[in-house]
Amino acid sequence: MRTGWLMGILMSITLFGAMESNGTLKKSLKALLAEKQDHRRVLVLYGREDAQHLLIEQQEALHAERDQLAERDLDVIVLLSYDLPEPDRQFLMQEPFGLIPSENFQGWLIGKDGGVKHTFKKPIETGELFGLIDSMPMRKEEAKKQ
Repeated sequence: MRTGWLMGILMSITLFGAMESNGTLKKSLKALLAEKQDHRRVLVLYGREDAQHLLIEQQEALHAERDQLAERDLDVIVLLSYDLPEPDRQFLMQEPFGLIPSENFQGWLIGKDGGVKHTFKKPIETGELFGLIDSMPMRKEEAKKQ
């Protein structure tokens, strides 16, 4: 089975609850993002089959920082190109995402307001990711309250 080994890794990495993959999504991506709006930030990761190592690299880095993810109200959604439902693919190809299906890896940081705050084409360092989030006005307000 094509997804067997990767899904095993994804499931072992995602057990801490901050990550989901399109293999476990029960709703459309659009509906899921709408549900998280105003409550959670979301990091959406997309990878093609030949770039699964990049998805794994990114997830391992994020897993090591899971306390930081929780502190920043950050969820991660992992999308595998060969297992992505067509409506979700079409949704991602529109603005503001601008998915290019031939890209091996793409990621989007989505703020609590539902807007795409940053797009990247290779795994992002956790320090850079947290710096982006910490520079957001809403996050600055949250930090003042903590």
